[in-house]
Amino acid sequence: MLPELKRGELWTYFGPAFVASVAYIDPGNFATNIDGGTRYGYRLLWVLLWSNAMAIMIQYLSAKLGIVTGLTLPQNCRKVYSRGTNIFLWVAAEIAALATDLAEFLGAALGFYLLFGPALLEHGWSRTGVMFAAAMLTTVCVFLILALDLAGFRFLEWGIMAFVGVIGICYAIEIFLVHPDWKLAAFHALVPSFDRADLHGSIYVAVGMLGATVMPHVVYLHSALVQPRIKQATHRSGLPGRNFRSRYLRFELVDVFVAMNGAWLINSAMIIMAAGAFASFAARGLPPVASIEDAHHTLGPLLGGISATVFAVALLCSGLSSSTVGVMAGQVVLEGFLNVKFSIFLRRFLTIIPALVVIGLGLDPLKILILSQVVLSFALPFALVPLLLLTSRRDVMDSFANRKRTKYAGWLIVTIIVSLNVLLLWQTFVR
Repeated sequence: MLPELKRGELWTYFGPAFVASVAYIDPGNFATNIDGGTRYGYRLLWVLLWSNAMAIMIQYLSAKLGIVTGLTLPQNCRKVYSRGTNIFLWVAAEIAALATDLAEFLGAALGFYLLFGPALLEHGWSRTGVMFAAAMLTTVCVFLILALDLAGFRFLEWGIMAFVGVIGICYAIEIFLVHPDWKLAAFHALVPSFDRADLHGSIYVAVGMLGATVMPHVVYLHSALVQPRIKQATHRSGLPGRNFRSRYLRFELVDVFVAMNGAWLINSAMIIMAAGAFASFAARGLPPVASIEDAHHTLGPLLGGISATVFAVALLCSGLSSSTVGVMAGQVVLEGFLNVKFSIFLRRFLTIIPALVVIGLGLDPLKILILSQVVLSFALPFALVPLLLLTSRRDVMDSFANRKRTKYAGWLIVTIIVSLNVLLLWQTFVR
């Protein structure tokens, strides 16, 4: 139950979950959702529904840890666990951060490429040259977005929320243009199933969708995003007491619920758009949509030029905002686990190297994006297990420690994720 609200007070607490939600609608989601919708129609919509339910709980627990302890998840790990355990968790987190940066940076570069690449190609530029130019432009834009934080954390939150709003509007337009089968979409959103004719492929894409929806780096980041308001309260009236933390937790629950459900609707719109526009191609004897570029080029003739432009704008906004959030998460991971101070702008420079290598080698961005999301799914338990253990400890959380039903739900989520990963490995290497 929410505390009594002063006028506009709830709005002042909106922000952290929306920043975290960007990772749930990043270019990796574009890749897995378009692939899933194209190959399996509406069949995998249920994955998004259950992933979103998991995301709401996970992000709230991360915020709860940060609000109650005043420390981030990595800082709590460093405080509670041995150095060896922290090094192991840091390595797992950095692998996840690398996969995240790769997906998000490639997505933003692809967005620029789809919007401006055709004109440059006509003037004699090579595809690789255009992608490199897009990567450099992406770097500059991310620096500008990161600089918003220098003006105050609320400016960065508002900027990210604006990006989320643009992405949502773009996909509302796509849904309006594609005229989906709503009854079939609702059925597959509620009834879990895989494609029996392509069990391995549908499991692979489902795990990728899970990795793209519940992402390890924002599990770490959300515990840091709530800190500025705690510092504000501390500056005004000393260390916040139980009443402030209880109040903040209730507001943050609303923030998480609204932001995560917004991300779920956008993700569902991606699959519905791909299913409505591309899933029938095989039956009609048309070549399948095998890449994000194919999707963009196909949408124009199929639904009109505005559809292709809107798609590219949504991808660009997704890539820029999520790349910014990915850099912030990497900073939280490094400083929290190792207590190392590192310039966030230098980190942005270093993390573009893998993306530039992929561009230079001419690898398929869609396949790289999907693979990165599967890597994230495998890295997720190494973020979730410490989060569940820490939020269940009374010596860490005091009276805010998880209740039994929360513990059971948390371990069920970890079990589901690990089981899907094991099933994917079995399908890949045994069959």
